[in-house]
Amino acid sequence: MKLSKLVNTDKDVDIKGITADSREVKPGFLFGGITDDKYIADAISKGAAAVIVADDYAGRMPQNTIMIKSSDPGQTYAVAVARYFGKTPEHLLAVTGTNGKTSIADFVRQVLTMMGYRAASIGTLGLIKGNNAPIPSPNTTPNNVSLHRELKALADEGINYAVLEASSHGLHQHRLGGVTFEVAGFTNLTRDHLDYHKTFENYLEAKLILFRQNLKQGGTAVLNADIDVFGKIASVCEQRGQKIISYGTMGQDIKLISSDPLAHGQKLEIDYFGQPKSFELPLVGEFQAMNALCALGMLAAATGLPDDVIHFIPLIKGAKGRLEFVGQTANNASVYVDYAHTPDALSNALRSLRPHTSGRLHVVFGCGGNRDTGKRPLMGKVAHDLADVVYITDDNPRFENPDDIRNEIIPACPGAYNIADRAKAIEMAISNLLPGDTLIIAGKGHETGQYIQGKVIPFSDQEEVLKNL
Repeated sequence: MKLSKLVNTDKDVDIKGITADSREVKPGFLFGGITDDKYIADAISKGAAAVIVADDYAGRMPQNTIMIKSSDPGQTYAVAVARYFGKTPEHLLAVTGTNGKTSIADFVRQVLTMMGYRAASIGTLGLIKGNNAPIPSPNTTPNNVSLHRELKALADEGINYAVLEASSHGLHQHRLGGVTFEVAGFTNLTRDHLDYHKTFENYLEAKLILFRQNLKQGGTAVLNADIDVFGKIASVCEQRGQKIISYGTMGQDIKLISSDPLAHGQKLEIDYFGQPKSFELPLVGEFQAMNALCALGMLAAATGLPDDVIHFIPLIKGAKGRLEFVGQTANNASVYVDYAHTPDALSNALRSLRPHTSGRLHVVFGCGGNRDTGKRPLMGKVAHDLADVVYITDDNPRFENPDDIRNEIIPACPGAYNIADRAKAIEMAISNLLPGDTLIIAGKGHETGQYIQGKVIPFSDQEEVLKNL
């Protein structure tokens, strides 16, 4: 493909590949996405035909390498990747927010598949096509080249709907640059990733990239009306001529009227585009009700069939590791696994299970290493305030001393058990369950390994539960 088809330039050359990893550069490649002089020099030495650099780049290029200067080199590279691969499924949807992205993307794919469409989802669980098993991915939002290669492959397979999880890291790092969505959802905004974004305002601005750059003008934004930043998000969307579907207890379009707990689900009463509707959702927790309403709004907008899509919501299944009911003990205590790894998510999970618990509510959790340390005492306080029995254990310590992580949680959670070994913590928690009790094991959800000192040690919360049940 000609360089002029990928970037704005009056110089031209055949481009044989594109990458942001200088180790992958071969003669004839376009290199971009990284502005570090060391990697630019490495790409040039390996025969890059063209390199995207910042406007203030002071280095020199050999005669056979074209220099592309840009005020926003990350976005320029992302657009070039999109143009290089070209083809995507006809209908693209995305969802962002601190919590709920995985469940909503999964619900949307499930319903589209049940309706007879060929659909896929891309996110934390990996790439899922139709009802097939997930193909794992290392990131919630894949890098530009991986993402566009996947989107092109999906289009070539005849898949016409794809729904993506848009993480704040992925948006800020331009991994979704050049992708245009018809529908975008926003779930909520609570404390997470401040080790990366530094401030809450920066975190929100990263999320808003989805609506400022990726959601097309005239597209539909499905927004949670119950969150503090609803007005700001809605203002951004209105400025770009995007239609807004609001949902939640304060939603104008999809309004949650009531939620009544059932054994392993809930009955919802909603106002649905001006019409009263009621149905049973086979998932527990108000946050799952909110996730279902967001998915409902996205589906209605994407298909143009609001009266059809609502009939499939009672048939959805929970995403792996998202308030997942794993089983019951011999004395009829229930055990759940959830991915909750933020204070808000842990609070939602515990509050969701309380109405389904006639006895005591138990929680096993820890915090990840080399991540936002400020949330550790906050999660400890949530567990202390909302659970009856608390077990603090290791999560993914990564390169931190796991004892130090637990010791940052414990002061906010007096009386908690402190058990480093996660398997032993789960075993002890299950052995302490009485009739009517509920246990939630939080933090890892769908994950099948623990990240410790650069290694991934096989570990599944679900498997540990089943061993003990």
